Amino acid sequence: MRKQVLALSLGLIAVGSFAQKKELKEAEKALKDNNFASAISVLNSAESLIANADDKYKSKFYFLKGQALAGKKEYAAAADAFNQLFDFEKKTGSNKYSNDARPVLDKMVQSVSNNAVDLYNNKKDYGAAAESFYLTYKLSPKDTAFAFNAAVSATQAKDYDKALEYYKELRKVGYTGVETQYVATNKATSQVESFSSKSQRDLMVKSGQYIKPEVQVSEGKAATIVKNIALILKEQGKTDEAMEALAEARKANPKDLNLLLNEADMYIKLGKMDKFGKLMNEAVALDPNNPTLYYNLGVVNFNQGRVEEAKEFYRKAIELKPDYGDAYMNLAVAVLDKDKAIVEEMNKNLSNFKKYDALALQQKEVYKEALPYLEKADGINRTPDTVRTLMSMYEVLEMTDKAKEYRDLYKSMQ
Repeated sequence: MRKQVLALSLGLIAVGSFAQKKELKEAEKALKDNNFASAISVLNSAESLIANADDKYKSKFYFLKGQALAGKKEYAAAADAFNQLFDFEKKTGSNKYSNDARPVLDKMVQSVSNNAVDLYNNKKDYGAAAESFYLTYKLSPKDTAFAFNAAVSATQAKDYDKALEYYKELRKVGYTGVETQYVATNKATSQVESFSSKSQRDLMVKSGQYIKPEVQVSEGKAATIVKNIALILKEQGKTDEAMEALAEARKANPKDLNLLLNEADMYIKLGKMDKFGKLMNEAVALDPNNPTLYYNLGVVNFNQGRVEEAKEFYRKAIELKPDYGDAYMNLAVAVLDKDKAIVEEMNKNLSNFKKYDALALQQKEVYKEALPYLEKADGINRTPDTVRTLMSMYEVLEMTDKAKEYRDLYKSMQ
């Protein structure tokens, strides 16, 4: 009796193997006819038998399933099938079907990423673009830049929950955004071109068509990600969480100037100028030759009534950047700050000619001090405001020709 049972069991195994082979052939035939739905139907019916199948049948099953799902453009499911294939063949030490599957997966990645770019750039459908960029990332997890694009797109679509999800995923996988590019200069065009690998670049240099091989490393995006997380949280009314996110990031990277400036920017948006000023001082200590930092300190000090300190910061910004038009303009504004009190006194002494004339002389001295800074600002970046202000100053200073020149200029700008 035991022998009969054993023979029967062996018979069942043989029948099972035959069924698997037959169904896989049917699925393969359906794929050749581009009948993807039929192929999936056949493979679904065979799936319960795969657990006990021979290794060669398991590999083929995963490969055919991936192909069929890719044909139906069910890319996420197709990628899962191919990844099962890759994992299985890695364990068994085979690459029979993996080598055929990788080009199919690459083609899917290209198709989905192209669609994502089209949705973002041409159709301006940022929500759909976010989904496509994220799907590209799931199809090719090593290409983490697609997850960053997904987060940016979701933010554009104002889908802040999704954007946060994607940004947090990026932080979880340790995405930095730093990219290494291998570049060389084309001899014929003198243009710097990028190559997909160091070996390709070196080969082109060796051919004599390119010169000056270099490695360029892009700026990282870690600080940008933290800033964007904080801005989204602030947009959602979660100000405390936003500040916590920045504080946490800065604690881990206390000398990261970008993170510091992002935190400072958040304090500007919250109207906390005292804390902004404190961070600007920290920033100057980290980057003492950055004119923008001194300019910002000038703004903070002026807004808090420390006019003389503001002037010094504006002068330092100009010293570091002689063509800093905004710094010249704000320095002129700081000098002219004294004019408000003088004008008030003049209005109070309209009938006191002696006092009024003395105040008018004081006003002229203030204007003379501010004039060179305003003229410099106008020379760097002329606007209707700079022209109108100079016109008024020239009139007060009785510089008739200049006043007429700027009056005519102002009229031509209207």
